[in-house]
Amino acid sequence: MEALMNEIAQALYNGEAEKVAELTRKALEEGLSPEEILNKGLIAGMDRVGRDFRDGILFVPEVLIAAQAMKAGMQILRPLLTESAISGLGTFVIGTVKGDLHDIGKNLVAMMMEGAGFKVVDLGVDTPPEKFIEAIKNHKPQLLGMSALLTTTMVEMKRVIEALREAGLRDKVKVMVGGAPVTQEYADEIGADGYAPNASLAVEKAKELLGLR
Repeated sequence: MEALMNEIAQALYNGEAEKVAELTRKALEEGLSPEEILNKGLIAGMDRVGRDFRDGILFVPEVLIAAQAMKAGMQILRPLLTESAISGLGTFVIGTVKGDLHDIGKNLVAMMMEGAGFKVVDLGVDTPPEKFIEAIKNHKPQLLGMSALLTTTMVEMKRVIEALREAGLRDKVKVMVGGAPVTQEYADEIGADGYAPNASLAVEKAKELLGLR
């Protein structure tokens, strides 16, 4: 069993989507539970990808390929997993703020968060404050992530936090911000709970904010 889980994790790390799917089916045939395959195979592999990305061993293209391999395994497991297993660590709503159409960083964070065991609700790009508010009311996430790649759209992050206050939701969710022009200082200034310079550290910060480390 352990050898098969290691094989799944390794195939995911290598970005071999078809092999991950094949091994995931094999593990199910051998009687392993979907939860076990998710945690000991897919998430274990993605954790390693995250660590190596953080340490500069892997780069964005390799992470994206590994995330596609994770998706291939998840497609098989998702119908079999209970809702609680998918959102084991909590729910994470993410979007690129209004006026900003950049999504590579956001997509990377979304994939890494899903790879770590969060249920991810991706609102896409050009997301106005009211769409963030609506998602928080509907999905009741523990975490909200906002991304911006332009200095001109960074101000939208502050507007979303203000809108959360007005809606009485600010204390219901931890807010994380990121993107090329965003800094820890800016996160502090607008009253965000956390900042991460890259997708791997975003996962660590998310766990830290929820007391999961």
